[in-house]
Amino acid sequence: MIEVEIDDEAWSKAVADVVAVVERAASVALRDTAGDVVVLLADDAHVQHINGQFRDKDRPTNVLSFPAPDSARPHLGDLILAYGVCAAEAMEQGKSLSDHLSHLTIHGVLHLLGYDHEIDDEAEAMEAEERRLLASLGIADPYSVNEPDRA
Repeated sequence: MIEVEIDDEAWSKAVADVVAVVERAASVALRDTAGDVVVLLADDAHVQHINGQFRDKDRPTNVLSFPAPDSARPHLGDLILAYGVCAAEAMEQGKSLSDHLSHLTIHGVLHLLGYDHEIDDEAEAMEAEERRLLASLGIADPYSVNEPDRA
């Protein structure tokens, strides 16, 4: 099950069928994995607060992933995305917010599944999987342009 909660209505105004966009991207990333994911579409202030509280970074970021402990299964974890940061990145990169949201949702779900990008080999594997999953949705390679900040 994929639960999408909209905390900032800017998401609904900017992305047609925003819940369907998130559900589709998360479903592709989950593939055959059984489990639940909650995705919160929030504003920058909320994400900045969470980022400060859990990562000691007093700034908003595009997406945060919070994997659930094994004892919480079938819940795999939670994602939170910041509207302003995501919208600005999409505009700066010349892509639709819908495509960028799909990318960041896939990116976040992959984190919940154990992928990471802290070292080069891990980053290459994660980016290759993102490219493959996005291509299956008909979305262009997000790494063919310069992204200002990796999620």
